[in-house]
Amino acid sequence: MTTAHGDHRDPERSLKLLWEDRARPPRGRPPALTLDAIVAAAVETADELSRTEGLEGLTMRAIATRLGVGTMSLYRYVPGKGELLDLMLDRVIADYVPEEEDGDRGWREVLEAEARCQWRMCMDHPWYPFVDQSRPILGPNSMQSLDRILGLLRRDGGDDRSLMMMVGVQSDYVMGVARSYINERRAVERTGLSGDDFWAAQAPTLEQALLSGRFPTMAALAENTFDWSYEQLFEFGLNRLHDGFASYFEERTA
Repeated sequence: MTTAHGDHRDPERSLKLLWEDRARPPRGRPPALTLDAIVAAAVETADELSRTEGLEGLTMRAIATRLGVGTMSLYRYVPGKGELLDLMLDRVIADYVPEEEDGDRGWREVLEAEARCQWRMCMDHPWYPFVDQSRPILGPNSMQSLDRILGLLRRDGGDDRSLMMMVGVQSDYVMGVARSYINERRAVERTGLSGDDFWAAQAPTLEQALLSGRFPTMAALAENTFDWSYEQLFEFGLNRLHDGFASYFEERTA
């Protein structure tokens, strides 16, 4: 489940916070805090909470406690959690830029590097893929990321609309697999029951079902059918996704 925040924040306020000079203090007495410090504390708090639970525990009070200040003092800098999430999303992107290997990388190498970078970001910040980004507020780091990847992809001659859709489809794929993987890890933390133990508990019932003859295809599956990790699932799906993109470029050059 994603945390919907798109309708619970002021887009204009988020844009102002993202793009204006953060070094300028608010009116009144010299501030004891900075907006960047609040965002950093929010990311750290979300990282800790999301190992076992969702973003429900990320409250202004929890962030204020980490900073050692009163909760109301945070509202001098950010209106609420919705706008804060916009700042957090833009903040973590800055730390995940694929290393430039050479200037001759094709579209596939560019997208592979981007996908693995996004995967690492989701693993390092397990809250990230659960934030509803259907209506994203683009900050400086988000714009820089898009500008970089689209600039690299355009070298292979695709039209801008199609390239942007490729970036979006790949991002949705990475986030979807990441959510499933993180939910699995959270279930282990919450219940103390490993994935193997979970399926072993179902084995007697499922074996009886397969012996009934009602599910002939399932009964005939190879023994290793379900023997894969989420990392392997991620790589398999990413390669097949890029195989599909390859047909687009082949059609353009035909």
